[in-house]
Amino acid sequence: MTRAADPHPAHPVADAARPEDPELAARAAELVRDAVLGDLARRVVAECGADVGLVGVPEPLPGSRPGSEGMVLRHWAGTRADLLHDVPVPAGLGLGGRALAERAPTWVPDYRAATTISHHYDAAVAAEDLYAMLTVPLIDGDTVHGVVYASLRAVVPFGDVRISAVGTLAKAATRALAGAAAWSRERPRGKPCEKSCGEPFEKPRTAAPVPPLTPREHEVLRWAATGRTNPEIAARLGLTCNTVTGYLKSAMHKLGVRNRTELALAARESGLVG
Repeated sequence: MTRAADPHPAHPVADAARPEDPELAARAAELVRDAVLGDLARRVVAECGADVGLVGVPEPLPGSRPGSEGMVLRHWAGTRADLLHDVPVPAGLGLGGRALAERAPTWVPDYRAATTISHHYDAAVAAEDLYAMLTVPLIDGDTVHGVVYASLRAVVPFGDVRISAVGTLAKAATRALAGAAAWSRERPRGKPCEKSCGEPFEKPRTAAPVPPLTPREHEVLRWAATGRTNPEIAARLGLTCNTVTGYLKSAMHKLGVRNRTELALAARESGLVG
């Protein structure tokens, strides 16, 4: 097991020009959030020795009381089935719900035999053959940006090294998420109003025309915009990873972007994906 590195050494949009449109800034922050949390789930598996990585995102749950906390498992890596995909988790239920409610890391060596948590999700956990589980909330001040799970298919105690590694990844992700949230909230900067209206404004800019993408480039781009990895896209479309990489590079060149986050944002701005 290697030492966990900072997965987000620089915020993906920290050095970019802030969009003048507040809605566009909010959409950009949402794309960054999805990219950061998807990357976090994958790195928990790749760098922390976990078999499965999950990330719950705080969302209002259907049928819940106003003001009640909850999250939905929106990002995952290493799963064999889909029973833990898009699962709603109210605060206090299961290990992740407990971490969300208590604002503190929690772990058990054997989830199914644990007596300190509720067992609402035993069927899904058993389907994945999971036992040891660690959950860490992504906390910035009073805000919880999510909860990351690190799970193993074995009954083992969590040692300080693995707990620290997951915690390091969680802190780095939290910094990136807090930065994206602050970035989207800041008032767009513009030229002073010439009529003393007291509000800054700029003339609307016309977007540059986008070179047409091939059907395959568009299809690959659509999946990449949802946060899917190249191997996941290749498996879905029956392509090789190298072919997927080639389509993405071509789309990035046509859209004039440098990375997947910019690619997803440019695709949405241009109406290429919804």
